[in-house]
Amino acid sequence: MMQLHIIDETSPLKAVILGTAESCGPTPTPEEAYDPKSLEHILAGTYPKEVDMIKEMDAFSKVFKKHGVEVFRPSVLQDCNQIFSRDIAFVIEDKLFHANILPDREREFEAIDHVLGKIDPIKIIRPPEEVHIEGGDVMPWKEYIFIGTYTGNDYPDFITARTNKAAVEYIRSMFPHKKVKSFELRKSNTNAKDNALHLDCCFQPVGKDKAILHKNGFLVEEEYEWLVGHFGKENIFEITKDEMYSMFSNVFSISPEVVVSEKNFTRLNNWLREQGFTVEEIPYSEIAKQEGLLRCSTLPLIRA
Repeated sequence: MMQLHIIDETSPLKAVILGTAESCGPTPTPEEAYDPKSLEHILAGTYPKEVDMIKEMDAFSKVFKKHGVEVFRPSVLQDCNQIFSRDIAFVIEDKLFHANILPDREREFEAIDHVLGKIDPIKIIRPPEEVHIEGGDVMPWKEYIFIGTYTGNDYPDFITARTNKAAVEYIRSMFPHKKVKSFELRKSNTNAKDNALHLDCCFQPVGKDKAILHKNGFLVEEEYEWLVGHFGKENIFEITKDEMYSMFSNVFSISPEVVVSEKNFTRLNNWLREQGFTVEEIPYSEIAKQEGLLRCSTLPLIRA
């Protein structure tokens, strides 16, 4: 049996599910877009091609293998976008949570059955139906669990609001020994530069005590300021609105010393190197057109 273990975002990675871009189907219609950035590229005729996205994911897989990480991939479903494995499930401590995601993405979870079969079934948990939650909004960080949410009365109007208040309470009840801290995120169905689809679109810890952050992704200034205070201003890389749009905060840590980043994130990658990180640069700008990047494509199972 596989012993799941995730207590933070950066401890040395041992096993991960990396999504797949194979057979991801035709370009969606504007009506089928799940987020404003995809919609933008659908309308502009610049939506990414499968062949390019497969190349990008292969580059990511090679980096994992170079660092000795065990990589699982989903079974390929015909004409189904399975790139963003972070949406369908997430691990906290030794439990894997089956995310209550958009209903037509349910079969994506079934495509990781071969991995789930290695896990004690008692450790695989499906939250109650009223709990809306996706892995991009959930970040275990030592004694904390950070959760991105949106609790406005207009929550049902936002296809970009993926994690609700019930989810915050649910995670709190599941981990009474942890400090669960929630953050209200800015949502927009139409403007990608004003939309933090998930918490990892505007914030992510790196290393042991540093973070990438975008102020405008947060609706409540005090919550943003809490993060600045927690990590310390000198340890924070603040990204611009354009950099958030490019998904600068959606890098991925293989260990406290190694960060996988998009090769065009020059300003960020230089900063990371100045802080002593090894930066593994890969091309991922085509996948970024779907408002998801490196963290979104991964479902970490075991970190040492």
